Amino acid sequence: MCRARCAFVTCVFLGSVAALEGAAGAREPQAVSGPHEASTTANPLRLARQARDAGRWVEAEAAYELALKAADAAWTTDAERAEIAAELGLCELALAMYRDAADHLAQSLRHRDALRSGLAKRAEEGLKKAESRVVTFYLGVSPPDAQVFVDGKPLGRPAPTYELFLEPGQHTVRARLTGHTEAVSAFEGQAGKDSSLTLKLPRAPERGEAGGGGAPAAVGGGPARPGDPAARPAARAALPLTELRIGGAALATAALAAGTVFLLRAHVLDGNMAERERVFRGQGWTPTTCWWPKAPSACGEIHNDLAERDLFATIGNVALATGAVFGIATAASFLAEGWILDEAPARGGVQVVPSATGTQAGLVLQGVW
Repeated sequence: MCRARCAFVTCVFLGSVAALEGAAGAREPQAVSGPHEASTTANPLRLARQARDAGRWVEAEAAYELALKAADAAWTTDAERAEIAAELGLCELALAMYRDAADHLAQSLRHRDALRSGLAKRAEEGLKKAESRVVTFYLGVSPPDAQVFVDGKPLGRPAPTYELFLEPGQHTVRARLTGHTEAVSAFEGQAGKDSSLTLKLPRAPERGEAGGGGAPAAVGGGPARPGDPAARPAARAALPLTELRIGGAALATAALAAGTVFLLRAHVLDGNMAERERVFRGQGWTPTTCWWPKAPSACGEIHNDLAERDLFATIGNVALATGAVFGIATAASFLAEGWILDEAPARGGVQVVPSATGTQAGLVLQGVW
């Protein structure tokens, strides 16, 4: 009898241990479906969490950075990369690495909806703390395909605008592009303050054009005649469209984001009202209950929810339409600039390429203007 009891207790204990290990393994986020990719992210994540819980911030920061590199190289989702970036930024904040912390926390909050509420709140608070110690630098570049260097370090893939976090002090920004004159600018950033700058790269003079500022002379030493090709202006000044394009893109993005938020809110209210309707029908309500002279007090709340839902839906649709108008106008400016300047379109034109991620979709305009 004693042996049977001991065997039973042993089986129960081993079964409990196996169940706990299975639950712990289920809670570990799998980066990808493949065994190799899962191991490249799961192992650093496990080490990072153990070091973070033990307060070993240096070890945790190194493990989270390794996990983020592995996640970027593998087929992971935006939610998984955002969570790793948030944890990495919080470790860097604990180590007083404010610039890196701000960069990774801002990267994670671009996918805030994919973060757990507790982690998103800690990331927001950490980003505010990190931004108070660094310079938030907004850079615009025209043409946007120029290669940009900040303090001699390249920024990577060209873009029309950049949001950077820099250490306080003096900084130098340089932009280069074949066929254009190099642009250089220096500025001094202060901790906790924003700085902005726009670099414009004018077209380089064509080969054979005069480098001086005077009027070119005609062949033979005489004065240039109006009909002489040498007397034509070297180039026509470019229209100031860069600022308008940046503003149009920003307005379109803001309007589309606001419209999406309002429509989501209207959808949530509609779902709540549908759930409430099922409950009331179970209590004997009919579609005409709120028309009675002595209608229940809940009818007032229902009318308020209906009005709020319709208001959010209307605002959301208007915001989406406004964002679409700004986006179309901004895209049209790239296509029409060649005709506005009375020039032939650039070689290759502008290509419209669809782009999609786990949480968003859109179009990318590529080309030369």
